[in-house]
Amino acid sequence: MTVRRTLLAAAFAASLAAPAFAEPELGQPAPPFTAKDDNGKTVSLSQFAGKTVVLEWTNSGCPYVGKHYNSGTMQALQKKERANGVVWLTVSSSAPDMQGYFTPKAARAWAAKEHWAGSDILLDGAGKIGREYGAKNTPHMFVIDKAGKIAYMGGIDDQPYEDPDSLKGAKPYVAMALADLKAGRPVATPVSRPYGCSVKYNSAE
Repeated sequence: MTVRRTLLAAAFAASLAAPAFAEPELGQPAPPFTAKDDNGKTVSLSQFAGKTVVLEWTNSGCPYVGKHYNSGTMQALQKKERANGVVWLTVSSSAPDMQGYFTPKAARAWAAKEHWAGSDILLDGAGKIGREYGAKNTPHMFVIDKAGKIAYMGGIDDQPYEDPDSLKGAKPYVAMALADLKAGRPVATPVSRPYGCSVKYNSAE
């Protein structure tokens, strides 16, 4: 086998081992999913038809996630938007034995510790939902409008830093997108670059 063929074979093998990220499209229907939450309840995206839905990828050991929870900004946004009728789904796609993996008990303990204020915590240890959405970071955020289409995807804001001081003057993309939807306006910034820790998928899958 030539060197070129060897390199091509190695690249092909690596592509099979790496997570296959989907590429959700802005303005297109959000990928459907069904998952168990931390209480063993089955949750499907379809049950929220006609409602605005936020998907928040999390990892309890990620300092970027910690920035938003330790400061209370994530919980404040969750409370505000749920009061506005928004469904807030926090998704854990960390694989077993990886940082941030949630058993149901661990998810409930984390929620109590952080005073989490979302609607459901979805346990996605197999990474199925994460891969369907192409979730790459924690936190990676998606907003789905009442028509079931993706209205926003990217970072929670424009400050890709661990330092809590970076929250001062941050442009809150998710909050802005939700405000635009509530007012019936087109989302002014529908896409941004996500930031944070990498989602801890099982690379062998």
